[in-house]
Amino acid sequence: MIDILIVAAFVAYAVGSGMRARREASRGPADYFLAGRSLRGWQSGMSMAATQFAADTPLLVVGLVATAGIFGLWRLWIYALAFLLMAFVLAGSWRRSGVLTDAELSEFRYGGRGALTLRVLKAVYYGTVVNCAVLAMVMVAAVRIAEVCLPWHLWLPAPVYGVVLAVVDALGLSLGTPVTGIPPEIATANGLISIALILVFTAGYSLTGGLRSVVATDVVQLAIALVGTAIYAWVVADAAGGLAALPARVAEIYGAARADRLLAFGPASVGDLLSPFLVIIGLQWLFQMNADGTGYLAQRSMACRSDGDARWAGILFTWTQILLRSLLWLVIAVGLLVIYPFSAADASGDGFAASREILYVTGIDDLLPPGIRGLVLTGLLAALASTVDTHLNWGASYWSNDVYDRLICRHWLRREPQRRELVRVARISGIVIVTIALAVMARLDSIQAAWSVSLLFGAGMGSVLVLRWLWERINLQAELAAMTVSLVAAPLLLAVFGTDPATEWIRLGSMALATTAAALVAALFGPQTDREVLRTFYRTVRPLGFWRRTAALAGDAPEAPVRALLRRLAAVAVSAASLFLLLVGIGRAAVGTPGFGGLAEWTMIAAGTALVPVWWREVHREDPLPAPASDILLYAKRPGT
Repeated sequence: MIDILIVAAFVAYAVGSGMRARREASRGPADYFLAGRSLRGWQSGMSMAATQFAADTPLLVVGLVATAGIFGLWRLWIYALAFLLMAFVLAGSWRRSGVLTDAELSEFRYGGRGALTLRVLKAVYYGTVVNCAVLAMVMVAAVRIAEVCLPWHLWLPAPVYGVVLAVVDALGLSLGTPVTGIPPEIATANGLISIALILVFTAGYSLTGGLRSVVATDVVQLAIALVGTAIYAWVVADAAGGLAALPARVAEIYGAARADRLLAFGPASVGDLLSPFLVIIGLQWLFQMNADGTGYLAQRSMACRSDGDARWAGILFTWTQILLRSLLWLVIAVGLLVIYPFSAADASGDGFAASREILYVTGIDDLLPPGIRGLVLTGLLAALASTVDTHLNWGASYWSNDVYDRLICRHWLRREPQRRELVRVARISGIVIVTIALAVMARLDSIQAAWSVSLLFGAGMGSVLVLRWLWERINLQAELAAMTVSLVAAPLLLAVFGTDPATEWIRLGSMALATTAAALVAALFGPQTDREVLRTFYRTVRPLGFWRRTAALAGDAPEAPVRALLRRLAAVAVSAASLFLLLVGIGRAAVGTPGFGGLAEWTMIAAGTALVPVWWREVHREDPLPAPASDILLYAKRPGT
């Protein structure tokens, strides 16, 4: 009963936040999608972290540790480089752009013929294709949670549950293969009920109160998720024999050689430094489609009240995401290796990744007492809700701002839509996005496999998206070329190589090479962007990097943007070194070596801590190229945008 009361209290808070923010959100798109550009840095950063604290990610972590060892988690940790690049170099530029969505930035950055087409294509691609794929992965996690923790077939009256079963049978629905042994139709019905309730609840406050309610709820969701995860980590470590005993227990169960590979934070040998896996992690942080923050990270940056708040939000998000969250999940993943051991035969069987992923939820149900179980389950549901609410709000922004407002109303109908009209479109769009995501989710099985496919479709887009901020020569044709090659090459690579993890480095490497080459050819040999468009963009956004000609045209020293970029990239490098030293040092001390750390671990912890003041100064330093007051939001004042 106490578990239910904890969940109910969280639901009541979230619904209340949506109702409280409803009036302000209904004022117009800027209030609905960007909270009136009023967020403080800590609010924005915690909201980013809550969104990334997704219910599917801890399941993915448990699956990765079982299939690839701790070293496999670098596929998640390496994103710190992209997050820090966004924080130090790009967050302020996103905010100064004055746009409402990242798709809108395309028209501002390039102008001229084709810019509107690119804007709409990106709105549909990101707002529907990418967005629904991510939502589908999150809902797969919801099905996993429901299969273990939400046995509706035992809770609901038989006549009521019978109606759900009849619907499942009539429609021929299947939400993946159950891994707990219950009949597929029961697992599907339970998952369907859970997803319906979660979506109604989440959509209720996010579509009502807009970004204000999303952020207000995210802050509480993150706190609950962190506290619940910390308690779960402590319980798992204790059940596995204690934190200090974890490495010895893993070696006892799996043998010394296999334990070394499971618990290694780095490659096992010098030869492994050139392994395909390192090719993957070396590419994916820069070549993924969110490398410059495109998506909800940019949205949170644009919603901040100042450039400094946007920068601080990115830093807070990165350290919470990569260090704090990862260490908690790391303890849980290694502890579950001990509590739920597997054999070599299990590891080679079909569905192994999915069977390990669900153990994150199984452990909650098996190990935690009432009350604590309710808190941890609420944290897991909060993580799920924080991801769904963000993707509903963010995805709807494309359809309202870029498709309906810019394309349909202003371009086709030649009229200016009412602000409340745009908010209504956003709310309807959210419902459509959910429907599409449900259809995609029905075809997914393992979160790990779905994540791998989503990475492939995005590989190669990131480089051109980062370069458009740093290099004036990038043109509209470069983005179109990268997007076209990505959409054509991804299905071909999947057809040739399948989804085998052993060939993933070939798929990602080929995609990154093809899309980046196409973008560079288009940038170097395609038509140059109009100089006046570039000058307006530069004077408004004040981008860093290779903008010599445009900087001179705007009255700045040609070398100033490059010098500013180098200073900020140095901060990125120092912050990344500090973060990774602390992550590996604390992680190895906790689960990677017998006892609580040796000299190497404490040296890394000391070095990482010593670097904090170095990059901290750059967080609070003013942007190197502050925009003149007369230039702020020039683009926002232009008609037709």
